[in-house]
Amino acid sequence: MHFTANTSSNGVVERHFTLGEVTGALWSPAVDSGPTSVVLMGHGGGLHKQAPAIVARAHHFVTTCGFAVAAIDAPGHGGRARTPADEQLIATLQRARAAGEPIAPIIVEYNASLASRAVPEWRASIDALQQLPSIGADARIAYCGTALGTAIGIALTAADSRITAAVFGLLGHESLIEAAASLTVPLEFLLQWDDEFVDRHSALALFDAFGSAEKTLHANPGGHAQVPPFQLNTTTEFLIRHLGATA
Repeated sequence: MHFTANTSSNGVVERHFTLGEVTGALWSPAVDSGPTSVVLMGHGGGLHKQAPAIVARAHHFVTTCGFAVAAIDAPGHGGRARTPADEQLIATLQRARAAGEPIAPIIVEYNASLASRAVPEWRASIDALQQLPSIGADARIAYCGTALGTAIGIALTAADSRITAAVFGLLGHESLIEAAASLTVPLEFLLQWDDEFVDRHSALALFDAFGSAEKTLHANPGGHAQVPPFQLNTTTEFLIRHLGATA
């Protein structure tokens, strides 16, 4: 892990890093009080590690809970180049959307391709983060991501036992059912009741499939981008309950 930039504001240190081809960011408390828990943040499709919502939540978790927060750009996102296959899928998606044709099957295929590449990148990032003195090998780790962040997060959490709690949502498809059934970590699932991109019944089926003994569904009225601001409070309480707070 090679740090390329370092800034500090309002009690939060933001460091950019590279790990091979992976580009990422790490937010942590300005005052180092020893090893802390980590929240891995997964961004949505078409976004990147420094999307406004990612940065805002990162600052919130650092200042409110004392957590470290890490985010990496998914393949083909942020400053990372797309593959020819990525370009072809995106072009197909744009044509289907313009023609009013179903886009869900294209999104599912694209998400699956991204997840297959992102999971080993996230696992290598966790390895590197655990070598930092401010985090350490015994740090508790949670994953938080919706939409594309959920597609990647489900696969990652199924593959890596170091993740002990998760927040998912704004996604649902039968292709995710098998991996979801293998999960046993406590989780919170967000659902927008009037989501124009995600079929409500598919999202409910995905929630039902999770094998976790502790899982909570948070359903709110509104479209895909209308998650109410107060939802962050319940997510914060969930993360504190399972990671502990050091702030």
